[in-house]
Amino acid sequence: MKSPLPVRNGVNATRLRLPRAGEGPWLTVMDYVLFRFGHVDPDGIVQRFEVGEVVALDGSAFTPHTPLGLHEFLWYYRDLPTEPHLPVEEHIIFEDEHLVAVDKPHFLPTTPGGRYVQESALVRLRNRLGIPDLIPMHRLDRATAGVVLFSKNPESRGAYQVLFEKRKITKRYQAVSVVEAERIDWLQGCFPLVYKNRMSKEKGYLLSRMSEGPANARTRISIREVGPSQGERYGTAILWDLDPHTGKTHQLRVHLAALGCGILHDPFYPVLLDEAPDDFTRPLQLLASSISFADPFTGETRRFDSKLRLSAAPLETGR
Repeated sequence: MKSPLPVRNGVNATRLRLPRAGEGPWLTVMDYVLFRFGHVDPDGIVQRFEVGEVVALDGSAFTPHTPLGLHEFLWYYRDLPTEPHLPVEEHIIFEDEHLVAVDKPHFLPTTPGGRYVQESALVRLRNRLGIPDLIPMHRLDRATAGVVLFSKNPESRGAYQVLFEKRKITKRYQAVSVVEAERIDWLQGCFPLVYKNRMSKEKGYLLSRMSEGPANARTRISIREVGPSQGERYGTAILWDLDPHTGKTHQLRVHLAALGCGILHDPFYPVLLDEAPDDFTRPLQLLASSISFADPFTGETRRFDSKLRLSAAPLETGR
């Protein structure tokens, strides 16, 4: 469903589904919106209706007296709170008429959410490139750095989306774990391996769970390098290559933690830590290092590699 309002300052208008007439005590659309959001900014809501900034799918403006039941949805622009600037920068790896490949840094969300709207890779890039139709083809957690693909062209977008839907995209990640020196020989004898289990995640709960039943999550895990971590702050570090065969939430973090090799600076696994302010000196040591696929228009293999490095990786990573 295409929004009747254009992107403004890099941000899409917000859509709200309206109840049918008689489904509640509200007589007008404005009554309902005040019921939902009046505790936040009642004067601002009334003003939006008075000046015609709340619209229906056909672009017609709601008035303070528009009754419920005429339209199923409305669109409006939210007032954005002042956001703290995130002291990290995204970098464009590649751009053509269809795609933008970007190195997303740790701590920057891929898309708006929660307290970060302008401070997201999507909104920053829309404003920077002047492309309001830009959308991400996939997402990385805010804590994870690395390659993210964005679509520039609505006409070619569907062909690339099909690649993701049919799992014809190959992704590789890297991660760093710190382990006791006496475990290194044993670990090197165990890998590479494919770790598989059954995972699920409940809405509203932070963590993914491992459960009984057929495996639905698989990751090929291999050791790329072992050695002192950069700066020798953390002792012996392992740099992993991770090839996910599936895409469950937190899959890579769960799998390494289950093997006793949790990712360095992970506040979720193996132990959930209390929420704390961002520490930009201690990013999660997880990187989406590359993404590759056969281009749906030319058939050629395309690969985009991150230029970022994990700060705690072994000193000589060969990258």
